[in-house]
Amino acid sequence: EKVEQTRTLIQEINGFKSVKIIKRSNHMGLAASIIEGVTQLVNEYGKIIVFEDDLLSSPYTLTYFNEALGAYENEPAVMQIAAYMFPLKNDKQLPETFFLRSINSWGWATWKRAWNSFEPDIHHLYQQFNEEKIHQFTVEGTMMNYWKQFQDFKEGKNNSWAIRWHASVFLKQGLVLYPAKSLIENIGHDGSGVHSIIEDTYKVHPSRKPISSFPKVIKEDAAALAEVKRFYKHRKGSWLKRGKKFVVNKWFHLKSKLRK
Repeated sequence: EKVEQTRTLIQEINGFKSVKIIKRSNHMGLAASIIEGVTQLVNEYGKIIVFEDDLLSSPYTLTYFNEALGAYENEPAVMQIAAYMFPLKNDKQLPETFFLRSINSWGWATWKRAWNSFEPDIHHLYQQFNEEKIHQFTVEGTMMNYWKQFQDFKEGKNNSWAIRWHASVFLKQGLVLYPAKSLIENIGHDGSGVHSIIEDTYKVHPSRKPISSFPKVIKEDAAALAEVKRFYKHRKGSWLKRGKKFVVNKWFHLKSKLRK
């Protein structure tokens, strides 16, 4: 019923030059849908902007994507444009936009030249890591959840396309463009999604200002990296906050099972 409601809604959407609906006869799952969709569109158009259904954007997000796609089209080291940024305390002290080593899947764009480096085989990716690369992949050990996601996929515990894309970009020493102030808000942290829990750690309000400049030097920004590492280190909050989150999510999932 919800699938049919979604298809009906899509048919009523306006404001786009065109809308093409691809209907599936069975459920593909998120990873297969993203991988197949991105591959199809970059092969057809050479580039793509990707939104999922739980994202709200700033009025300037699409302009940011299109201008950045043009600015770095011929820069092989730049492999993704990201529009979400964590709620950083000192974002006013950072450049308007900057490069980091990690991808983000909450509103993003890329080119065929970069997507050609996507490696879906987790075992092939795994063979290329050593201790130092794991340390850098996890942003110098401040975000070990990246490696946990990687291992969980390897062990069949999740079905993430993003962690494989993250590893593919990282192993190519690729960079990702970010705004200092987020242009995306993820509203999917209400426990309803397959890969989400009830969470407010990543809550932001999308910027209401257009992006006016991009970095000319293609390298990771040290100040931005330091701010992101600080966010990673403290994102879980106090033990009281962690305990409250654990109880809330356990209770939510228990209620969901009882309804079924």
